[in-house]
Amino acid sequence: MRSASENNPDDLTARARIRDAAVSLFAERGMRGTSMKQVAADAGVSQALVSHHFGSKEGLRTACDEYVAAIIEEGKRAAFSKGPRINVLDALREQSDSRPLMRYLARMLIEGSEHADALVDGIVAATSASMEEAERTGIFKPSDRPRDLTTVLVLWSLGLLVLHDQAERLLDMSLDGPAEHQVRYVRAAMEALSGLFTDEAREQMLAAFPADGEEEEGSDE
Repeated sequence: MRSASENNPDDLTARARIRDAAVSLFAERGMRGTSMKQVAADAGVSQALVSHHFGSKEGLRTACDEYVAAIIEEGKRAAFSKGPRINVLDALREQSDSRPLMRYLARMLIEGSEHADALVDGIVAATSASMEEAERTGIFKPSDRPRDLTTVLVLWSLGLLVLHDQAERLLDMSLDGPAEHQVRYVRAAMEALSGLFTDEAREQMLAAFPADGEEEEGSDE
């Protein structure tokens, strides 16, 4: 059976506007600092409609968690599907729409509510799927403990989000800036994780990066 919202395209659009407004507000103010009234105002809808779609602020956050994790994972799988001939900078550029969502993840993890476990579990599960895709297409070497490997990589990545201010200070990077601002971090991460990549993938991915000094010169434009 189709719900009333599924039969009404305008209602679906309103749901997306509410979710997007909540993602932005939760990222900026945190869940505790954001009211349903504020979300409704930013989305241009009534508070009653927010409750109609999501029930409560907890239900709204769950929907935001699922949406953000899915968007980020979709970008990873699309990049990994290209196999060892992947161009890292092109892949980062193609994921530009997902980078602002990183600040949402950072804020939700810092708040450490009861939702955090479900959020992290969802990211681990989704990342496992993209890791399998990367192994299938020849980017990653097979692992005899893929779940543990995925979990460690996710925890490292989420640690970067929590410490994003320090990452930006020490690596001159921006979580939601252009792809070129990610170069120093990604190149260092690839070096640290060199054993994860097949030889062909590693050579191709490193070749995509500008030579030392080129990214600094381009960042002043």
